[in-house]
Amino acid sequence: MNCLVAVKSIRFRGRRWFKLWMRSAVAIAAGVFVSACARLVTVRTEDTVQLTNTATLIEEVKSFGKSLGIEPTPALSRTMQDSQPLSMLWLWMQRAGTVALDVPIDIRLAIGFSTEKERLKIEQVYRVEGYSVYYRQGNEFSDSRSVATVGFAAEPLLRQVMVVLHEDLHGDANFALPWEIEEGIVTPLGYLAAVAFFQQKNESVWNNAVVALKEERQISRELNALVVDALPILKTLPPDAAKEKILQQLPGYPNYQRQFERQIRGQHPPTVLEAKLSHDLVYYRYFDRIAALAEQAPNLKTLIADLKRLPAAATPKITEEFLHDLGSRYTIAAN
Repeated sequence: MNCLVAVKSIRFRGRRWFKLWMRSAVAIAAGVFVSACARLVTVRTEDTVQLTNTATLIEEVKSFGKSLGIEPTPALSRTMQDSQPLSMLWLWMQRAGTVALDVPIDIRLAIGFSTEKERLKIEQVYRVEGYSVYYRQGNEFSDSRSVATVGFAAEPLLRQVMVVLHEDLHGDANFALPWEIEEGIVTPLGYLAAVAFFQQKNESVWNNAVVALKEERQISRELNALVVDALPILKTLPPDAAKEKILQQLPGYPNYQRQFERQIRGQHPPTVLEAKLSHDLVYYRYFDRIAALAEQAPNLKTLIADLKRLPAAATPKITEEFLHDLGSRYTIAAN
């Protein structure tokens, strides 16, 4: 039986947290075990050409990333023609009535399965008393075991390029920061590097990349504003009433609402709310700020090199101060 169940990136405090995590992990793993323990995948003949072309693209993207100072990693350097695919099931749990603003998310974990995410059918994650739960699945992650699958090869070109650059940026030779900080730095840099790649390689896709970057910046602004508005609601109302009120206010943040609804499809909005907001804040808190710095910096390579100087033990406060000082330095240099 070729089934791998790997659990990592766990945060919990005390025996009660451990018991809660164990109950959740066992239930989730049991629910997907049968479909995950699949035999080695045989690639269809009609998919081999697409995978070969994708492998060539990935090699080109990694080479371009290196020209920007992004050291390549083994992640996505092979295809499922070469190695058994591994997919991940990520879960985030946040105490009801709270958002992880200046502290890490309460519980986060990842379970690995020796098959593509397309073969894993998650029916649902049931509500855990006292906690909000959000999950997502993926074949791409910053690990040498992550290989390009048929599903990845079928993704739009822009997403393929952005993902490869994003996962390479996670390499310790590039950034070795606390997860909550590193994702916030790597996510905008991956988009910015993808825009730069297509500016050189493909003008039509470059136009799409520029539009996508603008949309991501708007999502970042809306999410940050939503969290500011949501915090007092969560503090003053009982959890269920607070969830309902915040969800009712989502249409006031239309770009973020579209992404929120698309990414939680099949999940229960009140169940995911605090965990999803906390998860998204990790990825988007600094997105607009860093994209603005890219407009001030001499070039993207310089910005990446400067951001690599962020202290290894960075906190949200340290990161805010670092970005502010970097912006001031760029402004002075331009004048």
